[in-house]
Amino acid sequence: MAETGRIRVAKDKAELVKALISSDGATGPFQTFADAIVFAAALGAKHNKRVPLGEVSKREPSPIRLEYFASMGHDILIKLLAINETKDIKILSIDEEEYEKQRNQIFEEYANGGLEILQNELHGSVDYSERILLFLSYERTNKEEQDEEFDLTKFLS
Repeated sequence: MAETGRIRVAKDKAELVKALISSDGATGPFQTFADAIVFAAALGAKHNKRVPLGEVSKREPSPIRLEYFASMGHDILIKLLAINETKDIKILSIDEEEYEKQRNQIFEEYANGGLEILQNELHGSVDYSERILLFLSYERTNKEEQDEEFDLTKFLS
C-alpha cells in the first residue's frame, strides 16, 4: 500500500524517469521528477492502464513528497484520478489517512502504467523529447480522425 505523504516510483522504471529529466547534462523533456510522474499518470489514465508498482525505487528517484505536487498544482490530478476510479467523493477526505493512501496508490499505479507505455514508445530512441512530441502529435491527429468519422454535425445545415 502507498506510503502516506509521498509518491513512489517502481524500481524497474527509475532509470526511465531519470532519463526523462533535464538535469546533469541530460536533455529530457521534463524539469522535475514530479512533472514526469504527472505526465505518466495522465498517459496511464488516458489509456486506462493501471499497473501495481512491485518493488519501489529507494534512491533516485526517491519517493516524492506530496507537498511538492501540491505546490505545483499537480495534486488536482491525484484527486481527479481517485474520484474517477472510486466514484466516491469521500476519497477526498483530508482527515482520513486511509483515503490519502488510496489516492496515492491509484495515482502511482496510473503513473506506472503510463511509464510502461513510455518505455515501449521510447525504446531505442535517442531524443526522448522529440519522440514524445511525435507520440503526442500522433495521438492528437488519431483522435481528430476518429472524431471526424463519427461527427454527424456536418450534416446539420
